Amino acid sequence: MRNILLATAALTLIAAPAMAQSVSAPQWSGSVGYTQLDGDDGDLGAITGRATAKFNRYFGVEGEASVGVKDEDITVGGLNGSLEHEYDAAAYGVAILPISENLELFGRLGYGTTSIKADVAGFTASEDGESVNYGVGANYFFDGRNGIRADITRRDFTDDNGGEVDTYGLGYVRRF
Repeated sequence: MRNILLATAALTLIAAPAMAQSVSAPQWSGSVGYTQLDGDDGDLGAITGRATAKFNRYFGVEGEASVGVKDEDITVGGLNGSLEHEYDAAAYGVAILPISENLELFGRLGYGTTSIKADVAGFTASEDGESVNYGVGANYFFDGRNGIRADITRRDFTDDNGGEVDTYGLGYVRRF
């Protein structure tokens, strides 16, 4: 057993310089845009910012955060009120399919949190929900750095009330 452990350690030390050479710094990009949230209770809008790190041509990770900018007027029991998207945040693993130098398709899978606030006749209630998120999209670059991004993502909420929200995003993307 001791010989196996020593041989494994020796192979690891020999292979370490080769592994270090194959690992490169991630390629970063950022985007900002508008996201439409379509749910059973209403349609809301948000400004969304994203940071993406691509580790190679085919895989990366992404973080996003949104702040609500479009509310929905609602009526509950004959009383008027509003539904507001306060914020959301999520992290994703991203699989990328490069089509050309300027066009790439992607799929993403992640986990997020969303906060919604309802105000009806002076009574306010906030609800936070955790969700498993999955979606697809595309980036098209006009030049090597600047482009547009379009995506659609479904949020499957994990709490007792459950529910789903579909999001549609369009924005500006820049490679760094």
